[in-house]
Amino acid sequence: MKCALITGGSRGIGSAICIQLAKDTNYHIIINYNSNQTAALETLKAVEAEGNTGEIIQFNVSDNENVTSQLNTWQENNPDATVEVIVNNAGITKDGLFMWMPKEDWDNVINTSLNGFYNVTNFFIQKLLRNRYGRIVNIASVSGVKGTAGQTNYSAAKGALVGATKALAQEVAKRKITVNAVAPGFIQSDMTAELDEKELKGMIPMNRFGTPEEVAHTVSFLVSDKASYITGEVININGGIYS
Repeated sequence: MKCALITGGSRGIGSAICIQLAKDTNYHIIINYNSNQTAALETLKAVEAEGNTGEIIQFNVSDNENVTSQLNTWQENNPDATVEVIVNNAGITKDGLFMWMPKEDWDNVINTSLNGFYNVTNFFIQKLLRNRYGRIVNIASVSGVKGTAGQTNYSAAKGALVGATKALAQEVAKRKITVNAVAPGFIQSDMTAELDEKELKGMIPMNRFGTPEEVAHTVSFLVSDKASYITGEVININGGIYS
């Protein structure tokens, strides 16, 4: 059984990616969630409605021991399963001006986006190398590419993820493993629900927020055979916000 694991797959962009991969691929979809089991089960239902198979798995990507024990247990229960696709989507924001930022808000954001990438990808990377095939897609952000005021922690985490994407891509390319990132701008989701969409639209050349599905289509392309010669790339999905 060939599988795709999506971290933070229960809601928003993560959920849209799970559903799109269920439509476009034959992968068994593994939906990781941290706390919202109800949303994860709803995503699973949508995956199965596309005629595909899936399951949910609970772990906190920022907790290395938790990740390792849960994934080891999963692997023991599914000895014939191979994870070929990893989508590192889990991330949180704790916005605020840097001068007033508590260390906890810095650490939590870095631990989820950046250490989460390490914890999950490092668990699988030797298996991918042995299998000589894999697709890793990291969900970065416009904040990690251009920086966003009030998001120094998030910009740092996502900027580091971009650097990690480019470096790891070079290490594993010979084994037919691609490593790419997508950097969404303002996308309609729980994460942006508090933002004033009317006001912010004016900053976006396309004059609208993006949809989770628009990000998911790009991820689906990157995990497909059509993207086999693309690696170390960062694809911006932001309606034209570049400076």
